[in-house]
Amino acid sequence: MKARLLRIAAASALAIAVSAGIAWWQVNNATSMVQSATKSAVPIGGPFAMTDQTGKAVTDADYRGKYLLIYFGYTYCPDVCPTELGVMAKALDLLGRQSDKVQPLFISVDPERDTVAHLKDYVALFHPSLVGLTGTAEQVRDTARAYRVYYAKAPQKDGKPDDYLMDHSSFIYLMGPDGGFVGVYPAGTTADRIAQDLGTRIAG
Repeated sequence: MKARLLRIAAASALAIAVSAGIAWWQVNNATSMVQSATKSAVPIGGPFAMTDQTGKAVTDADYRGKYLLIYFGYTYCPDVCPTELGVMAKALDLLGRQSDKVQPLFISVDPERDTVAHLKDYVALFHPSLVGLTGTAEQVRDTARAYRVYYAKAPQKDGKPDDYLMDHSSFIYLMGPDGGFVGVYPAGTTADRIAQDLGTRIAG
């Protein structure tokens, strides 16, 4: 139990550190859209193995050759997740034909409730190219760790066992066609800015 609490504390501290670094970067790099990989104090991203909304086993290698927009969240999220996924969807629409070079991914941090079937219905609400990923608790944990994502179950007072929210960090990650970390779009970044940044990268 003590070891588990220490791991949670460490994850929380790391999430705070990453968030603080991004906030510092935003203040000192106002002309850029995303946090540069060279500004990252810790490695972000890496191999993952999960299951998509069709039930197919996939890995990060399946998406090589495209820019990845990755958001970690959960389908029962009342506000933040649908807002950020809506931003991603609008950015893809603004890119037009260039969106063929981008693969949006929604990675669940709530594998208990986000089944393949439920995820399939959910991602279809946002964009036809959005892929939803889920997996075992271990697969979700390992992927979240690779991306330095903080998440934790937040039971509601007097709620049922399956009546809970998930606390989680909220960034849209941008990965390059080679799978390397490019940067993040912090919560609140507009679809216009994301589309402009991606369009410039794709054209370049």
